[in-house]
Amino acid sequence: MRRSRKTKIVATLGPASRTHEQIRTLFVAGADVFRINMSHTDHASLTTLVRTVRAVEAEVAHPIAILVDLQGPKLRLGKIAGGEKHLESGSRVTVVRGESAADASQLPMPHPEIFAALKPGGCLLIDDGKIRLVAEEVTESRIEATVLQGGPVKNNKGVNLPDTLLPIPAMTPKDRSDLDYALSLDIDWMALSFVQRPDDVAELRKAAAGRAGVMTKIEKPAAFHALDEILELSDSVMVARGDLGVELPLEAVPGRQKQIVRAARRAGKPVVVATQMLESMIGAAVPTRAEVSDVANAVFEGADAMMLSAETASGSYPAEAVAVMDRIAQAVEEDPLYRGIIRAQRQVPEPTTPDAILAAVNEVTSTIKASAIVCWTKSGSTGLRASRERPQVPILALTPIKAMARRLSLVWGLYCVETEDAHDLDDVAERACQIAFSHGFAKPGERVVITAGLPLGTPGATNMIRVAFVTRKSS
Repeated sequence: MRRSRKTKIVATLGPASRTHEQIRTLFVAGADVFRINMSHTDHASLTTLVRTVRAVEAEVAHPIAILVDLQGPKLRLGKIAGGEKHLESGSRVTVVRGESAADASQLPMPHPEIFAALKPGGCLLIDDGKIRLVAEEVTESRIEATVLQGGPVKNNKGVNLPDTLLPIPAMTPKDRSDLDYALSLDIDWMALSFVQRPDDVAELRKAAAGRAGVMTKIEKPAAFHALDEILELSDSVMVARGDLGVELPLEAVPGRQKQIVRAARRAGKPVVVATQMLESMIGAAVPTRAEVSDVANAVFEGADAMMLSAETASGSYPAEAVAVMDRIAQAVEEDPLYRGIIRAQRQVPEPTTPDAILAAVNEVTSTIKASAIVCWTKSGSTGLRASRERPQVPILALTPIKAMARRLSLVWGLYCVETEDAHDLDDVAERACQIAFSHGFAKPGERVVITAGLPLGTPGATNMIRVAFVTRKSS
């Protein structure tokens, strides 16, 4: 199942995409990774979805990655007297600590951490930023605030604090339960919400213990203060534009998106751009022109993957949304401007032997006009380094580990094949040529550039380049 693009597509599963046939249709349309959102999924449903994806994977004979997205903390108002209150812009309002407020003029909030952390001048956003308050006085049980942007406020609406570092861990007891259960299943990636500091990522990394890749969702402004440290602890990152668009001025989000994508590419970590990419396709068969441009810009930036949320989880046109994203990515990657933009964003290789080898692989491939790069990878690091170079030709990632083939399915340009480890140097070249031929990446007489590590089977020891001709024996 060879794709005609290098940028990957993540599709969220939900009521519109939970059966075997629906998931298979999404894969055929172009989905490379399936996301399961634990905000809307119980353990029994998670088990069913994982088993269904694995059944589709066996049917199509191609590795498919599963991403489990933890819910994270949810900050909400309590029960308002009368169920609703209208706030006038410019007025004053009192927020009280508790699940409810007897006084109809007050807003209840059952989160002592907010009262402890918020300072005068700090903002409180309610209902995805529709209501904006600024704190004037703060005690351990009351917040006196001015209403900057008014409107109706109802029970249990979400609360955001864009300029306050909250003493709240990124994982709740529910998340820990979901994490333990998900790791007992056949999953590949865990996504962490509400990340404010490197310690949040370190906590998930320790709990996952290598059983799944750690994907950090960048959705809190506080994360930008330690972005490099967060990237170092993460296996991949997601530009979660939904909460970013609430906690940051909307006009700041595109620049932050570029910052995250470029920082991730510099670090050699896969980066996913998410939220509202084809939002109109939840109810319409075609996207808006602005959405097409948004998706295209993510491809031009060199993002590893783009994610569809409600478009595939609950929308009326899930397969069409995937197919549209697939066509946009193909069109951009074939655009004459694309290669120049990607080359201009190329990062200088790190001063290590594996990074130097993969930079040389890219140069050799371009110079001799090879048909493909074939990298033998066990830990995944060779595949990631090959992708970091963003070569013009396809990259075949050969690995003896099924879980690694699945995990690398998220990564830009990688076509993953599970195969037994190479026995010797001749086998390295012969099997690389055979797989490149049988999967349609090279014809007899064409060349492929092969990279591996010596001694064979040593993780992270990439130190060899070999150019090989594909022959008719490769068939």
